[in-house]
Amino acid sequence: MPRKPKTIPGPSRLSKILEQLRKPPVPALANVRGLTLTYALRNDDFGARHFVKESLPRIRYANPAMDIKVNKLPKGPEDKWEPTMELQLRGGQTKTLNLAGKWSTSIFEELMNTAGGESWEEWKKERQAKGLPIIEGLEAAKFQEKMREQRLSEQPTRPRKAKSEEVDPLANLQTKTGAAAILP
Repeated sequence: MPRKPKTIPGPSRLSKILEQLRKPPVPALANVRGLTLTYALRNDDFGARHFVKESLPRIRYANPAMDIKVNKLPKGPEDKWEPTMELQLRGGQTKTLNLAGKWSTSIFEELMNTAGGESWEEWKKERQAKGLPIIEGLEAAKFQEKMREQRLSEQPTRPRKAKSEEVDPLANLQTKTGAAAILP
């Protein structure tokens, strides 16, 4: 008979997985019939890739009857298409969300704003009343997007020198010979 351990065992792997799947807010998408994600197989679309890893299992757990398809397509340097998420709604409409350059938390928020329903609106009001972020990690994504826009708008333009001001680097070499031509 094995001895009893003196320590209390930690949470099991299954309980950790269930905790992650049940983490609020519950992504209940009642009016969505299907979801199709399309992104690059490798080297691009990192926000979409993280969304598939972090949020898609939670969406599947909360909506077991939803038809979910993930298309990982090869993308070369000459290809210019962007990652997309296509939502097939119960009424027959289709909505397409552009995922290019977005964090996984931004993608999740956009999906929930599009198809989250009343429970999502209640969650947002609750979090805003408490002064908490709507989704953990979303404030970092918004800050980064804001900084990127600011950087692009403030890029300094270098004044070009007139041709008369330009100095020919080889002019010094033409008048001197030997070591003097190399040294300043």
